[in-house]
Amino acid sequence: MEGRDVPQQRVQKLMAQADIGSRRKCEKIISSGRVQVNGKVIGLGAKADPLKDVILIDGVRIKTSFDSICIVVNKPKGVLTTNRAAPDDDRPTIRELVEVPGHLFPVGRLDADSEGLLILTNDGELANRLSHPRYEHTKTYKVTVKGKVTRETIEAWESGVWLDDSRTAACSVRTLQSTKRSTVLRIVMLEGRKRQIRRVAMLLGHPVMRLVRTHIGQLGLGTLRKGAWYQLDEDEIKALQTPVRELADIRRARRERKRKAAR
Repeated sequence: MEGRDVPQQRVQKLMAQADIGSRRKCEKIISSGRVQVNGKVIGLGAKADPLKDVILIDGVRIKTSFDSICIVVNKPKGVLTTNRAAPDDDRPTIRELVEVPGHLFPVGRLDADSEGLLILTNDGELANRLSHPRYEHTKTYKVTVKGKVTRETIEAWESGVWLDDSRTAACSVRTLQSTKRSTVLRIVMLEGRKRQIRRVAMLLGHPVMRLVRTHIGQLGLGTLRKGAWYQLDEDEIKALQTPVRELADIRRARRERKRKAAR
């Protein structure tokens, strides 16, 4: 960890990572005035540097460290992107596939019917950088839809359609394969809403038959089999943050939409 700039984190998160208890339990301990950071009693919302600051609970120091973990999983269809399913839901969860101790959370989501690349991490800063649109980290999907998709439909999809009283963000859509019965599309997005691809496809008259996320940034599934996972190294994490060529297409679609709106 030497030489790495580690961001401050909320104290209850560091306590939970140190196995003091759940995040909620740690918040109660803080609220009771039992926690000190560098000799000062703290309240909820306080942050600390896991490498430099001293955190005491009832006068006893807890061990804080920050070992950033970033895991890529090829999520199979039918697996929930959650750490714990509802009591009446017997479907498997993504954490049942990844046998790594500690608190990991997904970066973004894939609905149960979707497949492909999913990242789990304990690094909130990395998760934010990968998921927030302002950092321009793209997600790429291989989507099979019913029917033959026309050029006009693709242009409408790329420029954005109206969902929930607002227009979807510009994206890149390319045809990979097409027959009368179905079309395979490559869709690259900077930002999206819940089940957006499925909803837009349905709105445009082409229901989704299969949806696979293939890439986040330059990082792809490669030959990783369904249900398998591995921990990313530093080079692969850098690849996550490298722009893909379709980013230029998305920016171009944004400019075109603004130009039309200004008429």
